[in-house]
Amino acid sequence: MANMSLTKVPMPEQDPNIRNKNFDEVALGYTEEMAKEEATRCLNCKNRPCVGGCPVNVRIPDFIAQIAEGNFEEAYKIITATNCLPAVCGRVCTQETQCESKCVRGLKGESVGIGRLERFAADYHMAHAKESVPAISKNGHRVAVVGSGPSGLTCAGDLARLGYEVTIFEAFHKAGGVLVYGIPEFRLPKTIVQKEVDNLRTLGVEVRTNFVIGKTLTIDEIFEEGYEAVFIGSGAGLPSFMGIEGESLVGVYSANEYLTRVNLMKAYINEYDTPIRKSRAVAVVGGGNVAMDAARTAKRLGAEHVYIVYRRSEEEMPARAEEVHHAKEEGIEFLCLNNPTRILGSENGEVRAIEVISMELGEPDASGRRRPVAISGSEHEIEVDTVVMSIGTSPNPLIRTTTKGLDANPRGCLVADETMATSRPGVFAGGDAVTGAATVILAMGAGKTAAASIDKYIKEKV
Repeated sequence: MANMSLTKVPMPEQDPNIRNKNFDEVALGYTEEMAKEEATRCLNCKNRPCVGGCPVNVRIPDFIAQIAEGNFEEAYKIITATNCLPAVCGRVCTQETQCESKCVRGLKGESVGIGRLERFAADYHMAHAKESVPAISKNGHRVAVVGSGPSGLTCAGDLARLGYEVTIFEAFHKAGGVLVYGIPEFRLPKTIVQKEVDNLRTLGVEVRTNFVIGKTLTIDEIFEEGYEAVFIGSGAGLPSFMGIEGESLVGVYSANEYLTRVNLMKAYINEYDTPIRKSRAVAVVGGGNVAMDAARTAKRLGAEHVYIVYRRSEEEMPARAEEVHHAKEEGIEFLCLNNPTRILGSENGEVRAIEVISMELGEPDASGRRRPVAISGSEHEIEVDTVVMSIGTSPNPLIRTTTKGLDANPRGCLVADETMATSRPGVFAGGDAVTGAATVILAMGAGKTAAASIDKYIKEKV
């Protein structure tokens, strides 16, 4: 008998006034009883619309049915048949616009908590299962993967399961890409990411860190070393700025730099000597998930006031509703319909304030959102000592400028077709390197498509 409750089983969380002072995970996860209760809300629909909404085609009703029966390990096996990063996806995937948006239960009430159940299955496996090395017959072919973010890890995992010898080349000293440098510990513990990377190593995937492709090694040199195909999943890590006065002042960061110093370089741990500004008041410019991450991080580092400065209204914010909700609970102050015009400095060259102008919404622009229009004469100052710019990123041009025959669009993104093949034979690309900054699950979907395409490409050559 299905559980016809109109609402999801609530997710246990840290109290907002406690969690905004620590970097422990906010959401605490379901107990076994909670997971089984939520699982019984699934109607096991015949046409399975939720599966169609998943970029990696997880058999969602099947794994949920196993959880309802208490077969948690079997649920994990079903998920990992198509998704090699379930603990990550269960935490940071935008389920509300993917699988859960297709859930029939969402027509009258809340959708089934698919992401919460995926996280539960993954966490249960990590806590209880004994890892074993899978028996995989190697096929003698070698593939290189550039970047160890979600698209690269997914591509590498799928190829390894098919018998390929896969090497991941990662520019940083630690594997995980945006999962380790971009997403804060309180949303995605780094032990979780490390465990997922270790799982790939058990499949035989080699991970080489401190390799900057295009500098340490070029794509051409990778082929010369005997690799038969290359997947580029190097992300979009080049930050954007507004080009306004004062962006060179001491105390102005890109969100990428700010979060990398905290997440990857452990600036939130006193034992690490990582330079970062100890701020009293912080303005984070932008309204996406990265802006929320930066703002919530600044609060945890001790800032008394943290402002989200966003030129549109809250309804137009691209950030997940859950992230906005959590930010408000933690004391982040939202200054919507405000746009920075300049950053003001003190005599010693440090940030002292940010000047903004009030905005109103006009007619819709090309994105479908109402265009923000400045209100003449409404400029005013907000006293801050730190400004974090979170207005988007683009791919680093290093790979495309050091690789012949690799086309890119005017935004600097690599051009790839629906199979993830680029203009250079044997080179495939996906994730943010192709789309620009997007979501973890879409990057994983691209990595999965690329793995299938690479397998077909190499088999056709033999």
